[in-house]
Amino acid sequence: MDTLFTAMENERKQQVAPLAVRMRPRTLEDVVGQADAVGPGSWLRTAIEQDNVSSVILYGPAGTGKTSIAHVIAETTKAAFVEVSAIGGTVSDLRREIEAAEKRLALNGSRTILFVDEIHRFNRSQQDALLHAVENRVVVLVGATTENPFFEVNSALISRSRVVELHGLSDGDIARLVDRAVADPRGLDGCYTLEPAARSAIVLLAGGDGRASLTTLELAAGMQKPGTRQKPAVITKAQVESATPYRALPYDKNKDMHYDIISAFIKSMRGSDPDAALYWLARMIDGGEDPKYIARRMFIHASEDVGNADPQALLVAEAAFKAAEVIGYPECRINLAQAAVYIALAPKSNAAEAGIDAALAEVRHGPKRDVPDYLRDRHRPGSESYGEYKYPHDYPGGWVDQRYLPQGLERGCFYHPSERGWEAYRVEATARDRAQAAHAAAVRAKQQQQQQRPTEGQNPTSE
Repeated sequence: MDTLFTAMENERKQQVAPLAVRMRPRTLEDVVGQADAVGPGSWLRTAIEQDNVSSVILYGPAGTGKTSIAHVIAETTKAAFVEVSAIGGTVSDLRREIEAAEKRLALNGSRTILFVDEIHRFNRSQQDALLHAVENRVVVLVGATTENPFFEVNSALISRSRVVELHGLSDGDIARLVDRAVADPRGLDGCYTLEPAARSAIVLLAGGDGRASLTTLELAAGMQKPGTRQKPAVITKAQVESATPYRALPYDKNKDMHYDIISAFIKSMRGSDPDAALYWLARMIDGGEDPKYIARRMFIHASEDVGNADPQALLVAEAAFKAAEVIGYPECRINLAQAAVYIALAPKSNAAEAGIDAALAEVRHGPKRDVPDYLRDRHRPGSESYGEYKYPHDYPGGWVDQRYLPQGLERGCFYHPSERGWEAYRVEATARDRAQAAHAAAVRAKQQQQQQRPTEGQNPTSE
């Protein structure tokens, strides 16, 4: 309950709060970016404007406005707004707020909006404690999470809520946010100004994170005394870089971004783009990804997408995996980069993968096919009746035309070689060698026939 001193307490808290907290939007017009989520005509904007918000889970990267949108709801709604953080909150905290919400609803019909920050940090039983209250609209849940709610939030809670996805802010959005903070009385109040290069550096360092941009601005401003509105102090690029010497782009080692970036890495190698492969490799290295995981994926990729177009790629990938295993960071980054570039530049063939998948499909879904008798093992009684097996080394070129597939399958049913690299060369060489072998066999057969034919004028029946 607010008291006479509440406004004074809030004002003092606001004075010492970080710049990012002080600059939180109070209206929908103050929200920067996120047009899909809260732009004109969107469901959430309409619900907020009509004070008819139903349970919603805001999902997106850090610094994209999840908490800000929750505070806009708090500023505009006529309902009571209470907040619980999943970082330190307990089931008891949730039950206390739900009981208070039930009393408000029973006494004066007042709704309660319950904001749960970092809702993915609640375990399953804690999330279950919300189900009954959310289903009966005792509380309207507004949850915020940086993790994919379809994996981290109970499906029962998801079905009772609307998921709204937020995206990283654009460079233009970040620039607007920074300019507003420089001029706004809640921010730097016009006592500082930014060099164009300093503004660009903040935008670059933010990487789509609005909170990070305001934190960088605040740290850079703290490196010198403030000026006045008439003569503002100038924030330079050097001060921005000094305040934030290292930019860490977001990366999660077992969540959505992890899978997105490894997917981009693999597709870049498959697409024969070494620059893109190196960029995504660098993102993983910078994010602390396990080098053995990266090397394993290249090991697979070398067979899956390069295959016999360049068999050497598999050996390069194997060497990179061994280097990651025995050397580790930071040196193994070079081995990983060498393998990534080699695989990206190598000719591509997925014939091995497509061939084994087609063969497995036939084995699993086709009829049972017997081994031809002449290919069966000979170490058993009665094997002399199996028929003749033609030993390839007994024939010119080390090859003889002989059926190896079971009946019902024909040559070329699984393996479809590419027209690139070593694989194409071997297909051409094999065809040439077999043609030469067939010609040699025909010549030999003709010679044998001539040797067996009786000489001219000789009576074949004479003694």
